[in-house]
Amino acid sequence: MEIQDAVKEIKELQKEIMEKKKQLSELRQKVPRKKVENYHFKTASGTQTTLLDLFKDKNELIVVHNMGRSCPYCTMWADGINGVYHFIEDHTSFVLSSPDSPEVQEDFAAERKWTFPMISTKDTTFKEDFGFEKDGYYYPGVSTFSKHEDGTIYLAASAPFGPGDDFCAVWPLFDLLPAEAGSYTPKKKINEASQYQLTNNIAIGVRDYQKAVEFYRGTIGMRLVKNGEKEAQFSFNGTNFYIENNPSEKVFFELAVNDFETAKAELDAAGCIVAKEYSSKSMMIQDPYGMNFHLYESR
Repeated sequence: MEIQDAVKEIKELQKEIMEKKKQLSELRQKVPRKKVENYHFKTASGTQTTLLDLFKDKNELIVVHNMGRSCPYCTMWADGINGVYHFIEDHTSFVLSSPDSPEVQEDFAAERKWTFPMISTKDTTFKEDFGFEKDGYYYPGVSTFSKHEDGTIYLAASAPFGPGDDFCAVWPLFDLLPAEAGSYTPKKKINEASQYQLTNNIAIGVRDYQKAVEFYRGTIGMRLVKNGEKEAQFSFNGTNFYIENNPSEKVFFELAVNDFETAKAELDAAGCIVAKEYSSKSMMIQDPYGMNFHLYESR
């Protein structure tokens, strides 16, 4: 085949694919919407919520069916979504669901620096009812929902996730390379140099606690998530700030590890000291050079 003929065929095929995608979207709009129940879940922070609650102030909702922490492919899809989440939430409500427990979700979200909300479908039939769990095995994908003024919820559409789909930007880019995209297997760790993973949690000790809380909320514009007597949690551009009533004014970052005992021994040998111990696998550490961090073992 001549080069010019191949280029022409590529352009024609690209045009045909775009037309097919438009047809697919139009067909999805024609499918009658199915009424669904108001499922109950737990969020990654362990609080109770419902499918209706997830809509917040929007009338439409996107729910990603993630297979959980153990799947590196699902992690790559979620990492991609994380980058555009601020655009998504400006238009519609969004949540990522997985069968992991809320505790595992909370830890993993911090390690991946995910900013979108998460729900645990553990002990529910949610994934099974929408075709993303069969015989105890989970499948990745996405479902969209709409709600009426009376609170009735309807399934709008569903689609599976998989290599080459339109839901992960990595595959179309890899398709432009000479090697086959299917030869790539994603890695779960962001930091490959060691087992230490920096999370998106930062703790700050402050003076005049109540005034500090109001300053970060009112002046700086951080979103107040929780407000306790001695600690407040803020969310700000994807980072979680924990403001603690502590005049030390120290700043603590957070590092997650897979093997706490090995990491602890390594840090001890390097001259680090334990500033505070929460459990045998969760401690505040001070290194000899000025950095303070919370070290914990991932669940």
